[in-house]
Amino acid sequence: MSLALRIALREMRAGLRGGLRGFRVFLLCLMLGVAAIAAVGLVREAIRQGLAEQGATLLGGDAQYGFTYRRATDAERGWIASHAARVSETITMRSMIGVGDAFTLTQIKAVDAAYPLNGRLVLDPPDAVLDEKKGVPGAFVDGVLADRLGLVPGARFTLGGKTFEMRARLLSEPDSTGRDTLFGPRTLVSLSALEGTPMLAPGSLFDSAYRVQLRPGDDLVTLKRQAAAQFHGTGMNWTDSRRPSPGTERFTDQLSAFLVLVGLAGLAVGGSGMSSATSAWISSKAETIATLRALGASAGLVRRVFAVQLGVLTVLGIALGLLLGAGLVMAAAPQIAGALPFPVAVGLSVRPLASAALFGALTVVLFTLWPLGRMTRIGAARLYRPGRAGGWPGWGAVVSSAVVLIVLAGAACAETGRTGLSLAVLGGVAAALVLLALMGRGIGALARRLRPLGRGRPVLHLALAALGGPGGEGRAVMISLGLGLTVLSSIGQIEAGLRSAIRNDLPAVAPAFFLIDILPDDRAALLDRLAALPGVTRTETAPMLRGVIDRINGRPAREVGGDHWVLRGDRGVTFAETPREKLTAGSWWPAGYDGPPQASFAAKEGAELGLKLGDRIGVNILGREIEATITSFRDVDFSTAGIGFVLTLDPAALAGAPHTEIATVYATPAAEAPVLRLIGHDFPNVTAIGVRGALERVGEALASVSKAVLLAASVTLAVGFVVLIGAAAGGEGARAREAAVLRSLGATRATVLASFALRAALAGAVAGIVAVAGGVLAGWAVMDRVMNLPYSIAWGPAFAIVVAGVGAVVLAQIAFALRPLGLRPARVLREAE
Repeated sequence: MSLALRIALREMRAGLRGGLRGFRVFLLCLMLGVAAIAAVGLVREAIRQGLAEQGATLLGGDAQYGFTYRRATDAERGWIASHAARVSETITMRSMIGVGDAFTLTQIKAVDAAYPLNGRLVLDPPDAVLDEKKGVPGAFVDGVLADRLGLVPGARFTLGGKTFEMRARLLSEPDSTGRDTLFGPRTLVSLSALEGTPMLAPGSLFDSAYRVQLRPGDDLVTLKRQAAAQFHGTGMNWTDSRRPSPGTERFTDQLSAFLVLVGLAGLAVGGSGMSSATSAWISSKAETIATLRALGASAGLVRRVFAVQLGVLTVLGIALGLLLGAGLVMAAAPQIAGALPFPVAVGLSVRPLASAALFGALTVVLFTLWPLGRMTRIGAARLYRPGRAGGWPGWGAVVSSAVVLIVLAGAACAETGRTGLSLAVLGGVAAALVLLALMGRGIGALARRLRPLGRGRPVLHLALAALGGPGGEGRAVMISLGLGLTVLSSIGQIEAGLRSAIRNDLPAVAPAFFLIDILPDDRAALLDRLAALPGVTRTETAPMLRGVIDRINGRPAREVGGDHWVLRGDRGVTFAETPREKLTAGSWWPAGYDGPPQASFAAKEGAELGLKLGDRIGVNILGREIEATITSFRDVDFSTAGIGFVLTLDPAALAGAPHTEIATVYATPAAEAPVLRLIGHDFPNVTAIGVRGALERVGEALASVSKAVLLAASVTLAVGFVVLIGAAAGGEGARAREAAVLRSLGATRATVLASFALRAALAGAVAGIVAVAGGVLAGWAVMDRVMNLPYSIAWGPAFAIVVAGVGAVVLAQIAFALRPLGLRPARVLREAE
């Protein structure tokens, strides 16, 4: 090894004098891929640390007992208080806030005098209070909502039919992580102000939470176990400061996992460039290798010499990548912190940087083992028989590559926490690389078959000859640009499909409003008043309760169905004498049925949970456990944004349970304002949720996510450009000799340049077309198979991808063809001799 180190150091000194000319592409590819993964990891780690450090503040206490659709009973409240130092009750719900004839949706948080247990409210003015003044309770209103309604401190408004006075603008809450923004900005009021109002009447939709601070000596693990035993079967949801916002944490992990995988795709694209650079470097050192072998050096010694040099370059590239990724994150730290709804300290962390370095090192090893293995084929005879080394690298390199690939896949699964997704993406990247390499070879074969078309067309003939000849350029272009463009094309098609579904398809069939908290006694009057409004085309209603599906065939539901969305929290439950949707299996209960509880389940969701006819479903409603037998499955289409329930029970199963009605109102845009005025003035307990506004907010959230994904995908494309430019630069000498020969035979500079541009355009067009095909396939799979939404090809992004592929390749080839065209043919040919 000492001999290998001495030889390697001498070789590296010579390389440094040459400015690492052959390894610029190697270093750039490695640096960009590592930087992308490091940046994503640092941001994710900052969010995780923020959630952990601010757990009690974000939750509003050390632990929280949550109830849906009801408040804790006196006995339950007594048990909670006996196991805590302090308790604070909050209730959240949706309602209509109005000023004059202007009404809009708001998310109400009603708090008691102990709120907040942790942290503090930030108000303007800061000394405002919620106490009643002259019989009018106070309220703190979110600044966006206040501006929308023209509210200032001292102004009065109605909320659920009751008059409130705005006391301050609500700037921030200690226990907010940005939840519930879909249902409007926040209005904070005193819990005592809502006592006795219809908003807290039995059957109204609200969530109650009891935040507690632990007593000295208590611990969360013990308290959680005691609470699970005490509240078993009551529908209580436990949350504690260790995971104050599971939804935020889950979303962060899912998005960062996807971004890490996109970064790995970028490293894979760069890996092809690293492999090409390593092969070219070894080829240029063939005489050195042959000399060493002639002097008695073993193949192992030669491999160690070059492995040491690659190791040093790898460390340099990884270090530069870590510096770039960390520098970008630190530079954008204020913007990142400002975009999050809770405080985070964006800084350096060892774990994400180490993960990025590991992925970079494994990628280098994976893509350089093959050319290093082929190095053993270069012997002393290479001094006398010039030719590029290639072929089979030996079983040692193949087995080592397989081991490294397995380790890389395992590291990706561990980093993302999603084995299936990681293996699918890595498998897709590998398949795409193989397909693109085959397509590159296919371009050469097709060019050879089409060469007769070039007769009499010098430019076309020269372009086809270059693409079809040995070492044709199509393969390099396909691999370098193809995968990057495919990633961008897939994201473009999916994003365009989602936007089309949200903005165009759904509003065409969706209702204008969802109405909730309709008291059964008000149902008939409300429907009559709505039907009398011009522009209201129809309304649909259904009774609704909220319940948690907690048992399947006597077992905990999560053990049977996993983390399915149907089992994640409470769901809407209804009852009906006749089915609303078409039955796909089983039979409906007869009219007037009064036997053991029966249930009808949504067919698609039931299949995903593995349910079948005769299975038993346990659902907790208002603390009452109901076990029903599944007697039918229904075709429920949630994409219409109409009324749809996963679970429907027979009416007798819920007889006597307090409930409210929900309704969907289909109306023209011009009728929306009259509907809101009617609800706000005459039915103040009813809440109207505007579907179009909610869809717009979903679109805004989608746009934010798309920006992050596109940014990560752009790294993949940037790496592809680096590989492309490296391939173009590496072929500069060959183009100089080609141009010299052609010009000696009478071709003009314009003809030669046109042939270079045409071959580049053909290769780029094929890369773009393949990318569009991959993007369309991915878009269809996600939209049709995953989201069950209609899909149509977005021709705008598809056309842009093809143009980008053609333009990038043409510009790169022309840029590196100008210098060879400027050289004198005689000089180039003499140097070649």
